[in-house]
Amino acid sequence: MTARPTGAPDLPRGAIIFDCDGVLIDSEPLSAAVLADVLTEAGHPATAFEIHTRFSGLAAVDMISAMRAEDGIHEPERFLEASRAALFPRFARELEAVAGIEALVSALDRPYCVASNSGIERLDRSLGLLPIRALFGPHVYSAEMVPRPKPAPDLVELCLERLGVAARDAVMIDDNPPGIEAARAAGVVPIGFVTPGETRPAREAVLREAGAVAVATSAEQLAHLLGVAPVAVA
Repeated sequence: MTARPTGAPDLPRGAIIFDCDGVLIDSEPLSAAVLADVLTEAGHPATAFEIHTRFSGLAAVDMISAMRAEDGIHEPERFLEASRAALFPRFARELEAVAGIEALVSALDRPYCVASNSGIERLDRSLGLLPIRALFGPHVYSAEMVPRPKPAPDLVELCLERLGVAARDAVMIDDNPPGIEAARAAGVVPIGFVTPGETRPAREAVLREAGAVAVATSAEQLAHLLGVAPVAVA
């Protein structure tokens, strides 16, 4: 029997907004490993765990600001570009959807979309590689489409506008605090998601502290929480 998610309030049934990395696709460990390698080779030692913990969920502009202010890296844009060049071939070889999430999305009977802090090119070369991309049709939205990335509400508000749904009738699923905060700022109910295999400690607590009203730790739990057909994970 599938365990009930941590906290299971009654949720709006109008629309679902999905984060991409760490919710739909298991991309964050790959991204962190590649950026850590690039920085270490350039004389700025970093581990994949450190990068994953610090930067997952952030838009590139916020990563650049943090690397410059906190790490004293004078040209962070150059390192992010180098990591992108190395990352896309790894995505092509290794990237997979989060276990069970494609079945969950396929079972939905309400509007849904993607709201990602990733750029358009990265979305095309990550999510776009996998069959789950086709399920979203035109409703894949990048922070490049709005003035401010998550944690600002701009991207969530764009999703609501494109789906034609009021904020009070929508939920948003995200695995990082910026997405939870963006949902709250837009008036959307935030649900935390802990990616299976997550290595960062106390993620449920982190997401709840950011404002998640419930936290799921698998696609099975998320399906139960959303009230959709049970999802079998191979």
